[in-house]
Amino acid sequence: MTIGTYESDLNGDGLRIGIVQARFNEDVCHGLLASCLAELKHLGVQDEDILHVSVPGALEIPLALQKMAETDQFDALIALGAVIRGETYHFELVSNESGAGITRVGLDAGIPIANAVLTTENDEQAEARMEVKGADAARVAVEMANLSLALEELAQVAEEE
Repeated sequence: MTIGTYESDLNGDGLRIGIVQARFNEDVCHGLLASCLAELKHLGVQDEDILHVSVPGALEIPLALQKMAETDQFDALIALGAVIRGETYHFELVSNESGAGITRVGLDAGIPIANAVLTTENDEQAEARMEVKGADAARVAVEMANLSLALEELAQVAEEE
């Protein structure tokens, strides 16, 4: 076996991307979505190749991702949301369970999922991170979709040999 290197590919042309956005902490989530969509467009993903759905909060994101993954219509998915610490244990529950659910869906379905569910101490931290994190999620989704497709091609070539 020859050792090779796969170079990062941020070309979004032809990729189909699904986005699940929580509505709780709405201003931050709209900021995440706006920066994510702008970066997807910058990377060459066409508007008609993006499906955006919204759900009530971060705990509902994994189920929507799972349903989208089951359609086999997407090359990658993106989770957008904001969980901001309050005065109760609920913050930890929502943060941990939504993160675990998002990871599980990606692994079970074999689809890349960019997790841009912010978990911050306060509104100011969330607002300061929303633009960067939304754009990061777009880049992660495109890069991982291209990597996944390349590895699937490699597997097909290996089967044919």
